[in-house]
Amino acid sequence: MLLADLPPGQLQLWIIVAYLAALILLGVASTTVFKGTAVDYFVASRGVGPVLLVLSVFGTTMTAFAIQGSSGEAWKSGVGVYGKMASWSGIVHAACFFLVGAKLWSLGKRYGYQTQIQFFRDRLESRNIGVLLFPILALLQMPYIILGILGAGTMIGVATRGAFPHLFPMLDAAGAPMLGHGAVPFWLATLVCTAVVWLYVWLGGARATAWANGLQTIIFLIVGVVTFYFVADRLGGFARATEMVQKYNPSKLTRAVTAEHQQIYEQRLAEWTAYQNRGREGAVPPTRAAGGAGDELQPRNTEPSNVESQKVEPPGAQGAVQGGGSSGSGGGPSVQGSGEASQGGPEVRGPGEGRGPGAADADRSSVGILKPHKPKEMTELEFLSYGFIPLSVAMFPHLFQLWLTARSAKSFRLTVTLHPLLIMLIWAPCIAIGIWATSAIAGGKPIVPFTPDMPNANANQVLGLMVASLKNPYVSGLLAAGVLAAILGGMDAQFLSLGSMFTHDVVDHYVKHDAMTDRQRLLFGRLFVIAVVLASWVLTLVLRETKPIFGLAIWCFSGFSALFPLVIGALYWRRMTKWGAYASVIAGIGLGVYYYVKAGLEAGFSAPMEPLVPLPGLGHAWAVVPACPMVLAATAALVLVSLLTRPPTRSTVVRFFPAG
Repeated sequence: MLLADLPPGQLQLWIIVAYLAALILLGVASTTVFKGTAVDYFVASRGVGPVLLVLSVFGTTMTAFAIQGSSGEAWKSGVGVYGKMASWSGIVHAACFFLVGAKLWSLGKRYGYQTQIQFFRDRLESRNIGVLLFPILALLQMPYIILGILGAGTMIGVATRGAFPHLFPMLDAAGAPMLGHGAVPFWLATLVCTAVVWLYVWLGGARATAWANGLQTIIFLIVGVVTFYFVADRLGGFARATEMVQKYNPSKLTRAVTAEHQQIYEQRLAEWTAYQNRGREGAVPPTRAAGGAGDELQPRNTEPSNVESQKVEPPGAQGAVQGGGSSGSGGGPSVQGSGEASQGGPEVRGPGEGRGPGAADADRSSVGILKPHKPKEMTELEFLSYGFIPLSVAMFPHLFQLWLTARSAKSFRLTVTLHPLLIMLIWAPCIAIGIWATSAIAGGKPIVPFTPDMPNANANQVLGLMVASLKNPYVSGLLAAGVLAAILGGMDAQFLSLGSMFTHDVVDHYVKHDAMTDRQRLLFGRLFVIAVVLASWVLTLVLRETKPIFGLAIWCFSGFSALFPLVIGALYWRRMTKWGAYASVIAGIGLGVYYYVKAGLEAGFSAPMEPLVPLPGLGHAWAVVPACPMVLAATAALVLVSLLTRPPTRSTVVRFFPAG
């Protein structure tokens, strides 16, 4: 059997399997230079050069949040996502790498630090700071890991739909195929991905992690640009794809919502409602020639069709996408029929037939097929408050781990310079694809068969659905592997950093009283990585249906951002005291816990919680991301308590501030 003759989804699966096999081979190759010591396992003997450092650091920050999350959030909120996340991240990340990363690398090399807590223990003159910091860092890291596993499972599920309909069937009560029919089940896809990442981390440690992230960064940078081109071509070109957004969801192209946006939304919603009602009655709705909002209605000359009895072609046929998700999701609309479960209706053919796949599909759209998104405005205050989110990178344990692998301080120059440019190369295509997805039509149906206000809407599937809409299985398989590379890029360093913290900050410090042998550190680090991998996979299966990637990530990042005053104060303010540090952590994280519990009680912990909180005494119009008040509270507590308590000893000041 030729590869082209494989059922839909199987070719994509084999491409993904080949990519995962390459990661395993890379891990095996790293063992040829592995020195067998704990220092080599955890920080690669501090020998990573500038090129590999920039690739590994960028790769580990561009996780499911940046790839799937940005596309999904752009689909929900529009182009403002680029400004509030990508622009802020490009500026703030580079500043953190320069002001925090290079400084911590210098102290780590001078005093042999391998974890953040080791540094804080000495700087704050507190042997027990780890009792407070370790559970906080671990609990904040786990959701970040879960996001990667969740993204990997979702992507594989969307890419392999229809591959094994007899082995992994997914039917409704009436026996009709549902979304994800025939796809690799979520539990199996996530198990394989986490096992592959664990294997090469177990084999090569930090060096294998750096190599893997470097390879994956190159892959998804190339694939990101290619995806952007092919998706645009599928939609009739860049101009045509954007024109469809302007026609149906113009509010996605601006930060603010105007009266004209609201008027267009109400008009399109009325047309969609009429179309659904007419379809159920068997009547033929009028069509509108391709063009602007003011085009005249034209009668259709096609035969009436019964929407309720409509049958959908198998996944992958003609490139049309009937839905997302993975096999075994336990819910979601059937791929048979329309109604409330999907935007889709009977395939519509009209003007423009035969002018290329993208243009023809777009022109075949008729009035009412595409349900518009309700306009959502982003306030200036919300936009500005997102500048606090990228501060989180200063306290990521996995980034600290990668910083320590650098060969010299000069290695950071390339990272500081190129990181903002690389962010633009990845975020811009992903966000553009998310915006186009709001109004994209293929085969006479919306590529994304749900809108944000539908019960079964899943923003995490948007990028996968757009990739799966491509007709060429080779291209869609390579693109799925590339997206998967970006998603898995950060998981390895996260596993390794948690293993390092547990080994050095818990077992060695509290159990062995800093007397562990090198072999014992290596063994405990590897064993704890296994525990982290298993726990993360199980938690992902439990939490997979709770929240979109973007919202959950913002809550997680807000917690790390609340620790930014701690690290910046420890590096640059000699008057900072251990009690000020304790107060800062408790105030910032405590306020975040309060906001999270409050939002959970109001919306339900299993429901998507908007990552915005109103400023005290003000309404929702003054809402900001939780990181904003958390960082301010942590800073105020740090300064106030430090000034009221005894300063650090002279020896500590001289050790960490030798110039003074």
